[in-house]
Amino acid sequence: MRGAPKSRHSDCNVSEDSEDTEIVVNIGGVRQVLYGALLNRYPDTRLAELAKCSSGGYDSIFSLCDDYDPGRKEFYFDRDPDSFKCIIDVYYFGEIHMKKGICPICFQNEMEFWKIDISFLDECCKSSLSEKKDELQEIANKVQLILDDLGGDPTADRWQKCQKYIWKLMEKPDSSLPARVIAVLSFLFILISSVVMCVGTIPDLQIEDDEGNRVEHPTLDAIETTCIGWFTVEYILRLISSPNKLQFAMAFMNVIDVLAILPFYVSLTLTILGNTMMELTTVQQAVQALRIMRIARIFKLARHSSGLQTLTYALKRSFKELGLLLMYLAVGIFVFSALGYTMEQSHPETLFKSIPQSFWWAIITMTTVGYGDIYPKTTLGKCNAAISFLCGVIAIALPIHPIINNFVKYYNKQKVLETAAKHELDLMELHSQQAHALKGSSRRKSYKQGSDFEAGCSSNLRLAHSDTYIPLLSDTKQHRTRLQSCK
Repeated sequence: MRGAPKSRHSDCNVSEDSEDTEIVVNIGGVRQVLYGALLNRYPDTRLAELAKCSSGGYDSIFSLCDDYDPGRKEFYFDRDPDSFKCIIDVYYFGEIHMKKGICPICFQNEMEFWKIDISFLDECCKSSLSEKKDELQEIANKVQLILDDLGGDPTADRWQKCQKYIWKLMEKPDSSLPARVIAVLSFLFILISSVVMCVGTIPDLQIEDDEGNRVEHPTLDAIETTCIGWFTVEYILRLISSPNKLQFAMAFMNVIDVLAILPFYVSLTLTILGNTMMELTTVQQAVQALRIMRIARIFKLARHSSGLQTLTYALKRSFKELGLLLMYLAVGIFVFSALGYTMEQSHPETLFKSIPQSFWWAIITMTTVGYGDIYPKTTLGKCNAAISFLCGVIAIALPIHPIINNFVKYYNKQKVLETAAKHELDLMELHSQQAHALKGSSRRKSYKQGSDFEAGCSSNLRLAHSDTYIPLLSDTKQHRTRLQSCK
């Protein structure tokens, strides 16, 4: 257990009957009577030290509490009374549980003040504390990323500055007006290429080539080539300017970008060189198979849509629920297709030729689609179909609610993180302005006074952050300098 050095209160008069000592503490206006026998169970805590020093001098007492009333023998602490109600449980039960509504980071600070080791916190509460620390880490990363974009590296050479400028231009639409224009253009090119891909399959808009095969109209082909050229230049610029090229190339969305671009160049290569390497029919089949891969470009929209990104992350966090959904459907499909095949064998015009063929009927029935191409004709078969329909509704409905909750939870979390990151930046900018203004008015003061001001400004920032104070951003002087240099 973490405690203060023993020599700190060496002047304390510890009586032999310290266990019979009775102390009155006032925590934020809430009075409570405690006994030395209870507090001495953990002698290194602040309350136990206070019980030992209650008969000592005022210096030792005021080093442990905020105020003291010798007439009423009452110790005052300007702390959170709700947190103290939880912390006092360690003396009674040997463990601590946080109440709902208490910030885990604030509660950890309270435990450090009362000199209670974090190991006394129950496991369920430690998980809440860990989640809160992860959130603060994400906020710190967001703020640090924004500060890096604003400040830049003054030691970087011309190529590095140019590389960073291109990266912000292609990857950060909110950084400048040209970046927003490029993001809008990229979004429009994705939509145009997707529309052209669909319109090009309409027979009335196709033409015949020299061999009599129907191909896309030259105008649509030219639009497609322009879109691919834009996607190619965009990908190359992003790859060249990326800080970590290997990580960039292995990212999922960047792989989608490659899959959307590569079929065009492979098809063009096969069309130009394929006649000398293989038969024309084989070349056309390969080109047609590659052209269908153009549908991958629709996933490029996720790079420009926070909603689609949130949906993707929510589905990643819902693999367990999705697995349960597939398992329920798989069991139901196997059971009801086997029952349907068995019950329909007595009918001379049965449509259930085999159990594997019955899988299709079970799938469209349990998913409430019901094409009607395969349907039961016997009474027992219809009863089986009705039961499979009801079981399909239940099987699909059960895991949907947790999946929706994961989506809502992740979406709200991202909004909270963005708001918190903006709040941290506003605080830094505010204190940067205050420090700059006060520094200009106190230039005639001594260096010592200026150092005292800087230290006071840092402590004020920590107080302003309260429970959202981020240790990774504790170098306030450096950040104020960055923000000031960005103006």
